[in-house]
Amino acid sequence: MAILGDQAAATAIDAFGTVGTAMVTPFKRDGSIDYAAVEKVANHLVELGNDMLVVSGTTGESPTTTDDEKVELLRVVRGVIGKRAKIIAGTGNNVTAHTIELSRRSADAGADGILIVTPYYSKPTQPAIEAHMRAAADSTDLPVMLYDIPGRAGAPIITDTLLRLSDHPNILAVKDAKGDLFASSFVMNNSSLVYYSGEDALNLPLLSLGALGLVSVAGHVCSDRFATMVAAVANNDLNTARILSRETADVVDALMNHMPGVISAKAALQAQGILDNRDVRMPLLPADEDQLAFVTAQLTRSGYLSE
Repeated sequence: MAILGDQAAATAIDAFGTVGTAMVTPFKRDGSIDYAAVEKVANHLVELGNDMLVVSGTTGESPTTTDDEKVELLRVVRGVIGKRAKIIAGTGNNVTAHTIELSRRSADAGADGILIVTPYYSKPTQPAIEAHMRAAADSTDLPVMLYDIPGRAGAPIITDTLLRLSDHPNILAVKDAKGDLFASSFVMNNSSLVYYSGEDALNLPLLSLGALGLVSVAGHVCSDRFATMVAAVANNDLNTARILSRETADVVDALMNHMPGVISAKAALQAQGILDNRDVRMPLLPADEDQLAFVTAQLTRSGYLSE
């Protein structure tokens, strides 16, 4: 396991924190971004225990927001949370030049780090993925977290590619949603890359193997328990961590297994009174009444809503 005194872990904590949520982007009824609601969600997440907010990740509906909107989101979130948490900008996409430009603009807007997903749809070769990641990391002085999610991107970042990328001075971490625990453990054991769980169902397994923290969707609701779980694993208290994993299982199921995470997360935030609506941008559609009722029931069962 990554030991908090280790240089790589200490550097990653300073760069990214340990408990992060891929923050939703609230919209008004007319489809424009509701920046007052953005401030409300950002405050909620920090007060719930997050020391990292990922802005304009997939859960932030980055495929349907413009670059200008992404930059303004960073400015608004920075303005409301100050230095209470790190802000990581999702800048990766399937055009390398676009990724570079958005990374530079995000740095200027106050991001603390950048998250770069594997180029999607094109299914590039591993040398091409490596070249893309290096070009993006070369374009900024900010610390970089790679996002390995083959289920969405269509291609993994294989072990050998990750090991080679670990020599880049700006590439510090991996948000891991590959679902290959052995591969993740191998990279952690054979490189300086620090891991963050990017799949809520595998938070505890990845933490127990050495991941330093997590970047969550369910964290919109249960980051308080996740933060305690991360601390418990760091203190080798796996019994407490297992209890917390069980306590959050219904929330993770509700937000991750029945509909896209952004849809369920917005439904949860509306049920809790944090958002006024659960609107999303097409091609997504908001949770219907049955989906909202399901999410509400799971939150109630887990103690995050009153009967």
